[in-house]
Amino acid sequence: MVDLDNDPTKLIEIFEIGKQLLMTRGTLTTFSIANDVAKYFAIIPALFMATIPQLAPLNIMGLNSPESAILSAIIFNAIIIPILIPLALRGVSYKPIGASALLRRNLLIYGVGGLIAPFVGIKLIDLLIGLFF
Repeated sequence: MVDLDNDPTKLIEIFEIGKQLLMTRGTLTTFSIANDVAKYFAIIPALFMATIPQLAPLNIMGLNSPESAILSAIIFNAIIIPILIPLALRGVSYKPIGASALLRRNLLIYGVGGLIAPFVGIKLIDLLIGLFF
């Protein structure tokens, strides 16, 4: 790193940008992991329901068929990824709060949001697919 301006306050900006990049990466990773966990609850029970009937209690979404479950999850992914691009480009805003408060906030927003959004989105897409097939 080269300081061409001879301005020591630039170091503070560099640390803030670094923290913002780290927070953005963490929030996107949290959302992605929660999103994948929710998708597994949509796909796995629907796929193996016929061969392993003990998975019936896991089919909490009540999707129409294994085919519609997989198609709904793929369509949901195709919709959610472009929605996350502006967040990845803009980044999560940096606020000088404690690490535990920041973790709690990010888990609440991106973790819980990553769990709820796929359940709602995949179920709605499955209902739409059920209307046409």
